Amino acid sequence: MKELLDKISTYNIFNFLLPGVIFSVFATKLTTYDFIQEDLLSGAFVYYFIGLVISRIGSLIIEPSLKKARIISFSSYENFLRASMNDPKLAVLSETNNMYRTICALLLCIAVLFFYDKVAQSIEILKTATPVVCVVGLLALFLFSYRKQTFYIQKRVSANKDEI
Repeated sequence: MKELLDKISTYNIFNFLLPGVIFSVFATKLTTYDFIQEDLLSGAFVYYFIGLVISRIGSLIIEPSLKKARIISFSSYENFLRASMNDPKLAVLSETNNMYRTICALLLCIAVLFFYDKVAQSIEILKTATPVVCVVGLLALFLFSYRKQTFYIQKRVSANKDEI
């Protein structure tokens, strides 16, 4: 167990575990859904997974939406890789940046669940379809996440091909 805890980075704590815990507490208080786990170990895994989902929503919905609205812009990935070799603080700034994006996604997810819950209480088909909606939504979310991650790996390989 200690080895597992040693491998958990601050990125994992602030971008996955903490948002999962916060979401679970707020969602349990604001909706009819109860995400709080009695067992600490299973709770850690459930909260981590919820946080992972929230983080992916931030990456696939919040970030592109803010880019499209021209609220944020990024440097090219190649420039980021070069700069991060010369500036070790860039990794910390990027981690903090991702944490803010995840918090935005967290607040959006709480709001969406709150309104979904209110609508589902009056529309019976939504209440019965909730498990299917969740599974299909998670499948789509992780398929697009896989695609985005593969794209980043390709870009990183391309950026480093001259170094090999």
